[in-house]
Amino acid sequence: MAEIALRDIRKSYGPTEVIHGVSADIADGELIVIVGPSGCGKSTLLRMVAGLETVTAGSIAIGGRVVNDLEPRERDIAMVFQNYALYPHMSVFDNMAYGLKIAGISKSDIAAKVNDAARMLELEPYLARKPRQLSGGQRQRVAMGRAIVRSPSAFLFDEPLSNLDAKLRVQMRLEIKALQRKLGVTSLYVTHDQVEAMTLADRMIVMNEGVAEQIGTPLEVYNNPATTFVAGFIGSPPMNFLDAERLRSVLARQGPNRLDRAVTIGIRPEHVERTTVGNGLLDATVAFIEALGAETLLHLKTDAGETVVVRSANPEETVRPGERIGLKAVPDHLFAYDADGRRVASED
Repeated sequence: MAEIALRDIRKSYGPTEVIHGVSADIADGELIVIVGPSGCGKSTLLRMVAGLETVTAGSIAIGGRVVNDLEPRERDIAMVFQNYALYPHMSVFDNMAYGLKIAGISKSDIAAKVNDAARMLELEPYLARKPRQLSGGQRQRVAMGRAIVRSPSAFLFDEPLSNLDAKLRVQMRLEIKALQRKLGVTSLYVTHDQVEAMTLADRMIVMNEGVAEQIGTPLEVYNNPATTFVAGFIGSPPMNFLDAERLRSVLARQGPNRLDRAVTIGIRPEHVERTTVGNGLLDATVAFIEALGAETLLHLKTDAGETVVVRSANPEETVRPGERIGLKAVPDHLFAYDADGRRVASED
């Protein structure tokens, strides 16, 4: 087991810098999820930790040892990929055992390690099968088993569930979380799926265009988003954003010093409530109603053309498209952001 320390990590391809000084400390046994949209640099960052990409500047340490110049096989890490990367001509047993055979481990030790991992992953009935005889979820378990048998210092997961259907993704992420807790192995997990990040992470690194916008626990990031990007990316549906200038007089009691600096006001859908027209924060027209069973999402348009989503716990909302309603904000749940998209602290 080992902690991982990233110190001002930078990556450039020629004159183009794609990772802009990322620093983070991952504790021994912690599961960190690196989350962000396509092209944000999350997989590049993971590949630098793995040794599959060179580091342009900064340092990566695993277990207190700087690994910048070490080959992947020398870093004592195991990686699980999106595409499983199994040998199609080998059985499940041989796929899981292959790395141990290359390392010169005895046959008896290999059998013990593979059988233990297979038992843990419920793969025992499939050890003699070839990958083509397995479902997608079973193949991903084999890929995980191949990593587990090596007893590495760290696991690196690169979007391992992207090829699975929605139901299986839910099942597999619960299994990965339970397995990681049981093994206690330091883990870095890359995904573009913010729901996956929220459910798996001890802490998350939210990436945007090569920058770590915010690092924190899922609830810290959700409840206190540091930037408009984080607020808009983490949360489903995302935070509502409104023009602060139009709301300044209505919101003056929320903290004039903070609002004087704000250009954008953010409100989570669950923190917007309905009221009568003319008696709230603003008025809006119902554009679309999304009935989801346990809750209902009201999609609204303000007079300024802004979109506002309201999360309602009432599964049988009585409003109809085209209806005008008033909206008010739950006290203490407004976020103010400046022109750079950074959150304006209430004490500023």
